[in-house]
Amino acid sequence: MTGIAQQFRSFDRTVQLLAVNQLTINIGFYMLMPYLATHLSLELGLAGWLVGLVLGMRNFSQQGMFLLGGGLADRFGYKPLIVAGCALRTAGFAMLGLADSVPALLVASAATGFAGALFNPAVRAYVAADAGERRVEAFALFNVFYQSGILLGPLIGLALTGITFRLTCLVAALVFLGLTVLQVRALPARQRTGPPTSLLAGWRTALGNRRFLAFSVVMTGSYVLSFQIYLALPLETRRLAPSEAVGTIEVAALFVISGVIAIAGQVRVTSWCRKRWSHGQCITAGLALMGAAFLPPALATSVTDSPVWTFAPLAISVALLTLGSVVVFPFEMDTIVTLSGQDTVATHYGLYNTICGVGIAAGNLATGSVLDIAHGLGVPWAPWLTLTTVGLISAFGIHLLSRSDRLVTAVRQP
Repeated sequence: MTGIAQQFRSFDRTVQLLAVNQLTINIGFYMLMPYLATHLSLELGLAGWLVGLVLGMRNFSQQGMFLLGGGLADRFGYKPLIVAGCALRTAGFAMLGLADSVPALLVASAATGFAGALFNPAVRAYVAADAGERRVEAFALFNVFYQSGILLGPLIGLALTGITFRLTCLVAALVFLGLTVLQVRALPARQRTGPPTSLLAGWRTALGNRRFLAFSVVMTGSYVLSFQIYLALPLETRRLAPSEAVGTIEVAALFVISGVIAIAGQVRVTSWCRKRWSHGQCITAGLALMGAAFLPPALATSVTDSPVWTFAPLAISVALLTLGSVVVFPFEMDTIVTLSGQDTVATHYGLYNTICGVGIAAGNLATGSVLDIAHGLGVPWAPWLTLTTVGLISAFGIHLLSRSDRLVTAVRQP
């Protein structure tokens, strides 16, 4: 923790504020979202398909609008979009707590998702612009605060939801209201470098950047793999647990393992990798490690598939998967800036999030289907080896891009 504190103090006030803002954003978000489905189904009595519709609306309005949010940030400046996103999420979370009709819930869910599309690309572009040559270090620090919010948010939400879910929503709304006020008063205005550009011109620049698009498509594999902390690994843990109570405890342990490794290891791992490898080599190694993370559960299922199956392979898988993500993240974020030519950076971040979001949706659908089919055919190792293959393919793709200098040469569009 001493290294994290020293790293934090080494940056100027703007980067420090953006890191704390991200911590608070994630606390507010994750204190509410893990418990929303239960509220909709049990407390409001909505049918399963309506619960899925409300949750899907949030995801669609965020992933589908990232490109718009990034373009607006490049057009009007980073601060206005960060403030607008936090203000909109304040209203959305308050509405989620007070609404009990499906139309109102859909509007609230769309508002919370669109809010993320507004501030997410702007925050990352702001960090990159303010950190300058220290972007990799800044993004490593940023991820420490990001992961801390993911770890703390559900714990706070659990305590509040034990009283009432409406209280959780209102507290989350107050968190974002406080963030909105803080950023209006304390966050300096920051425009992108260069003259203002129109939305269409920024979109054409990003969509015409072939090296950036190639990098984005290859990197979707990392997001498919990292999301398995929320999908395949918890599902397998619950399936193999001797009881529902044990399964719940073990799933919680997976998230704790992931959070602790990310928080405690990010700064040191980034420093170690940066001294030894290029950006491309760091991302390649991280992706390979993420793919290898699924070998322990694959090997374990080949030995036994009984209810007494040990929890250790899944815990090891989460640990390796998180460590791989820790290696990748700062260099991935910095590479996006490099490939953008440091022009329309927020637009590039927005498009990158959209592409990876599509990849996550397709990957989750495929993973869920493969899990069901594999167990039905008596080959439970197949999903894990498939995920390992995804990691190796992504790592090889980045290796090829790096070897041909396509990750270090900025592409300037006419």
